[in-house]
Amino acid sequence: MYGGGSCEEIFADAIHMDSTVRDKIILQSKCGIRKGMFDFSREHILASVDGILKRLKTDYLDILLLHRPDTLVEPEEVAQAFDELSSSGRVRHFGVSNQHPRQIDLLKKYVSQPIVANQLQLSITNATMITSGFNVNMENDAAVNRDGGVLDYCRLHDITIQPWSPFQYGFFEGVFLGSDKYPELNAKIDEVAHSYGVSNTTIAIAWLLRHPARMQPVIGTMNIDRLKDCCKASEVHLTREEWYAIYRAAGNVLP
Repeated sequence: MYGGGSCEEIFADAIHMDSTVRDKIILQSKCGIRKGMFDFSREHILASVDGILKRLKTDYLDILLLHRPDTLVEPEEVAQAFDELSSSGRVRHFGVSNQHPRQIDLLKKYVSQPIVANQLQLSITNATMITSGFNVNMENDAAVNRDGGVLDYCRLHDITIQPWSPFQYGFFEGVFLGSDKYPELNAKIDEVAHSYGVSNTTIAIAWLLRHPARMQPVIGTMNIDRLKDCCKASEVHLTREEWYAIYRAAGNVLP
């Protein structure tokens, strides 16, 4: 859906895709969103993958995600598509995005391959899946379970959460780093960043990586220096005190 697939062509050209390069990377893509609709039909999944592989100049994907839920999904069709893609070697692993536990369970009733990943919006300022877990049995807005307990579900079923928009607040309202909307949060992040000798970008990602769910943030940057700062987060292990201090500085209140 991104640029009608042109982003995949650009990516393949940028990394000079060939068999040598392919062996060094894990390649993941998504399908299921069409203009004005979602489509998890067998035909669309298979056609999408063929297009993806052609644009990426490869003969297989390591991971294919179903992009957001399709309420008209026939899980038997998804199972057929996954079986064909798996048996042919075109896709090695499968996952979803923005799906709650019951939607995943519906797929798992028919799909024989494990669901290995779920892309979900998550950042320091968009942490409802964490916040609701703190506020169990409370009579406040923070206690509202908006995702069916997807965080704990994914941990229970060995599904890797891939947080998207890890620097955003709201849906796509802006980046919280350096924003005057979050002075306390930025002050705390800058303080922690200074203590580790890294950037605020590194700490924002380190906050996600500190969670024991072992998440894989979707960075979404084309800036090499920023990418390197994100990678440095794997070398920073925030203390429990630092993690909670950053969480509270974003305006979250512990019960």
